[in-house]
Amino acid sequence: MPMIQLSLPRHLPWSPRKSLRQLPQSRPRHAFLPLRSHPSLHAYGPLARDAELAAVEAVLLAADEPLPARKLAAVAGLPHAGHARRLVRRLQALYDQDASAFQVEELAGGYQLLTRPEFHYWLARLRQTRPDVKLSGPARETLAIIAYKQPIMRADIEAIRGVQCGDVLRVLMEKGVVRIAGRHPSLGRPVLYGTSKKFLQVFGLKSLEELPLAEQLRAPKPDAR
Repeated sequence: MPMIQLSLPRHLPWSPRKSLRQLPQSRPRHAFLPLRSHPSLHAYGPLARDAELAAVEAVLLAADEPLPARKLAAVAGLPHAGHARRLVRRLQALYDQDASAFQVEELAGGYQLLTRPEFHYWLARLRQTRPDVKLSGPARETLAIIAYKQPIMRADIEAIRGVQCGDVLRVLMEKGVVRIAGRHPSLGRPVLYGTSKKFLQVFGLKSLEELPLAEQLRAPKPDAR
């Protein structure tokens, strides 16, 4: 297997001040009214949000991780996950239509509000408290092997790389992109490693099926002419 290095995306999640778990428990005066009749949510103009769409946008803004459609529907008070997905598509179209700095991406089995990649240069200056995940060359090689061969034992990773990788595995697990995926049934029941949900989120993938094929990552053969 060729040594594959995964590249980190150059876009930042919209980082809210508070997560859903940290939102204040006190409710505004009109909070108990039905969503559709909320007095502060009346849509005007082609880019306006109706009550349900505004609720979805607000939940995505407050969330600090991708939200599955079912959870998004539950938090925003929607009837079911399918309705939440339709509203997300409407919100994506609105962001595209008004050239917004934001976009809603489907990542790691859920939806997340992100800033667009072209604003990375300026927004990176604000990322003082939550630095991006940075990986060394050996760490990226090890992570690529795990991503394509999971679940995989440490001995098999070391056989492919040709060097010991205990310290690299520890770093990858500390960063949350690798997890213990079970144990092999062989003698001693060695640990099996796999990628985590955070791996999908960091690399901007909906699922492992979006990983590029290994054949596509090989360097092109020189022209025989």
